[in-house]
Amino acid sequence: MTFTYTPTAQLRDVTLRDGLQLTGKPLDTERKVALARDLLALGVPELEIGSMARPDLVPPLADTLEVIAALTPEELAKCWVWVATPRHVEKAAAAGARNFQYCLSASDSHNQANIGRSTEDSVAAMPAAIELARDSGGTIQLCIATAFTCPFEGVVDPARVLGIAADPRTDGAADIVVADTLGQAVPAQVRQLIQAVRTSTPPRRIVYHGHDTWGLGVANTLTAIDAGATLVDGSLGGLGGCPFAPGASGNTATEDLLFATRPDWLTPAVLATVVETGAALLADLGEPNRSKTAQGAHSEARAFDWVIGAQS
Repeated sequence: MTFTYTPTAQLRDVTLRDGLQLTGKPLDTERKVALARDLLALGVPELEIGSMARPDLVPPLADTLEVIAALTPEELAKCWVWVATPRHVEKAAAAGARNFQYCLSASDSHNQANIGRSTEDSVAAMPAAIELARDSGGTIQLCIATAFTCPFEGVVDPARVLGIAADPRTDGAADIVVADTLGQAVPAQVRQLIQAVRTSTPPRRIVYHGHDTWGLGVANTLTAIDAGATLVDGSLGGLGGCPFAPGASGNTATEDLLFATRPDWLTPAVLATVVETGAALLADLGEPNRSKTAQGAHSEARAFDWVIGAQS
């Protein structure tokens, strides 16, 4: 019997934003632009390419405006920029960005650490950010960080997330990102929250952003897809983490999510290129490669099409 896989979600690679936040070695602007173009050329449908966070607080992303300016409008149509204030949207739009991820945290403590204001203040400012995004001809999405747990407050009440998602001031967002910032959620929690967001808040695309801190990144992502998420985030080699969330390790690996979800543009040759691209980047940055797929792709089981060299 031939195995047929029907993908139900697409991948957004977040290497150039969330992936680079904690790296000790910077990546120069030209390399970032080249990586964005390489990933888009391979078929990755959407990317995160940077952040408008203060450069002194997140130095690896200090050149985000330069990255935006170097990309074409066609490329930028597939790229997202992290923002947390209306002023962020204004500055990114002036550089050419058209897709804005407006991020706030479900927990006040993390919002204060990450953005320097209360969650309520971030929600209150969102209508202005939505208006600026629309004026630029762009799209804005609502990202709710610490949707499951907070490094300072512990378990987050799902009602807190649903309240933000249903708040009329956030209703102008085209998408909603549910983020397991610390990677502490388990599949049952992910299923329940994604289903609740889908059934009890305004209709929009649901995005799941997971971390693999406790080894459940792929399991949680597949559960989110089954519950209604249609876009999921990953980073090459599992690179990344939040500099303002103690205990947040790398993202779920792009390679692992691609191998698990099998989008229609993915072939063994394309996956091999993604694996090699991730390995080269991580080696240059001096960072560990946490992708299990990257390991499996170099196995000796040459009868399996997805092993690098199997078709040679």
